[in-house]
Amino acid sequence: MNTSEQARFDALYAQHLRALKLQGKATKTTDSYARAVRRVAAHFDRCPDQLDGEDFKSYFASLIDTRSWSLVKIERCGLQFFYQHVLGRDWPWVEMLKPPTVQSLPDVLSLDEIARIILATRERRYQTFWLTTYSMGLRLGETLNLRVGDIDAPRAQLHVRAGKGRKDRFVVLPRLTLQCLRRYWRDHRHPALLFPGRALIDRPASGAMDRGSTQKAFGRVVADCGIGKKVSIHSLRHAYATHLIEVGLNLRGVQELLGHACPRTTARYVHMTDKGRDDRRVLIDGLMGQLDQQLRQSRS
Repeated sequence: MNTSEQARFDALYAQHLRALKLQGKATKTTDSYARAVRRVAAHFDRCPDQLDGEDFKSYFASLIDTRSWSLVKIERCGLQFFYQHVLGRDWPWVEMLKPPTVQSLPDVLSLDEIARIILATRERRYQTFWLTTYSMGLRLGETLNLRVGDIDAPRAQLHVRAGKGRKDRFVVLPRLTLQCLRRYWRDHRHPALLFPGRALIDRPASGAMDRGSTQKAFGRVVADCGIGKKVSIHSLRHAYATHLIEVGLNLRGVQELLGHACPRTTARYVHMTDKGRDDRRVLIDGLMGQLDQQLRQSRS
């Protein structure tokens, strides 16, 4: 872009960020929508207000070939927001055929594997982090953002604030987890955060543990344990839900603990446990037993 076009883009981009802020978009949404505008401008080396429908068709055709479908959808939503709320124009809609959905299920860690991961972790902060995340079915960001005031020890519950969809929820705080959190807090004694980052020499850490470093630490421990499953910290949440179903908690209870808005999201965990298959196997074997009895009676 030449100087004048770059200046126009900068002004429009600033309006884009302001519009996202005024509409109260979540931080991740703001980052994604802003990145969509930057990416299309860099692709064409032109300010996006100069692009037409054919430009967008070629752009999204290249995206579909190189990017995931979820990213393609985010790009489209980000550019549509830019056109409607910044340019005040209808976005030249691009019809895209969604590829076939692959109904894959994530690998599930067993209770033994989770115990091995915790025991193989040398640093107490990570040990406590894995246990806290698993034992309450938290998302990575939810654990990172936990504060001392979120613990309600007398009621044995934890207040999860601004989870997915900016929704709060209460989850059961196991006694084991409370004891580990107290022991770890005595190590760092941060006045507010349960999982603070590295403290400076003259003052406590200003933010939580680094997200990327925490993910890498988990990956190293999993590799050290020789666990070949494709898992991440989020797999601890999957394992928690699956194990709850295996011990008999109903889907409604699991849905509330995980903070799922849709029951269908929770229902998929039934497919990740052997309990449902075992129950069906018993029922089917019973049914076939009745059939066998009828067959024997008919032969006699």
